[in-house]
Amino acid sequence: MRIDLNADLGEGEGTEPSDSDRALLKVVSSASIATGAHAGNPVLMRRTIRLANEHGVAVGAHPGFYDREHFGRKELEISPVDVEALLLPQLAAATDAAVSEGIRLRHVKLHGALYNMAARDADLARAVASAVRKFDPSLLLFGPPGSALLEAARAADLGGTAEVFADRGYRSDGSLAPRTEPGAVLHDPEVVVARATRMATEGTVVTVDGQMLRLQADTICVHGDTPDAARLATAVRHGLEAAGIVIRAVAAR
Repeated sequence: MRIDLNADLGEGEGTEPSDSDRALLKVVSSASIATGAHAGNPVLMRRTIRLANEHGVAVGAHPGFYDREHFGRKELEISPVDVEALLLPQLAAATDAAVSEGIRLRHVKLHGALYNMAARDADLARAVASAVRKFDPSLLLFGPPGSALLEAARAADLGGTAEVFADRGYRSDGSLAPRTEPGAVLHDPEVVVARATRMATEGTVVTVDGQMLRLQADTICVHGDTPDAARLATAVRHGLEAAGIVIRAVAAR
């Protein structure tokens, strides 16, 4: 059995990858790099991509709302007709940075509020999938299992990748619990490893209200801005490998 392990990186404000990002790139198989909207900048983006390439990590774009004040996690009003104007410049910036380092983008993962909105809003999801396909139809589109985003990816003949979160709590409808709620962000390595292994091997997770949720898992995310993210990701990788699971970028399959 194989699964991808990913993290969102390049979300700092300086020009050098953080110590946490450097450690994560020794563990993950895919990295989604901030494209300068919610966080990051062109120099940091290129240097993070360079480091990812050195470690053999598949690189994707991580675009979101232009909202640094709220780190792209505040839901903003956006019409489906404006999605291209939001996404295409960010995808172009990430592509330019990747090409300058001799590699190409493998996937697109929306950030924060934009990710959650497109996961449940079919019109917005279709606009996202259309924009990604227009930019590069070879790109994989990450999204929650069973979401409008993955449905739109399939309808647009894009590769859809079902993403689950090892360090986040789930509601019974498959959405992530808001970060303000108890149990929304998980920090205990034993708990996170057990959840990741169960999601990979059984396709299930226990929700914040104690229900059993079934979900497909192609890639498992450990958020790069979670405290001790590198330690968590390392524990997850070791736990998955101990269960006989091969860690491999979904784009490499």
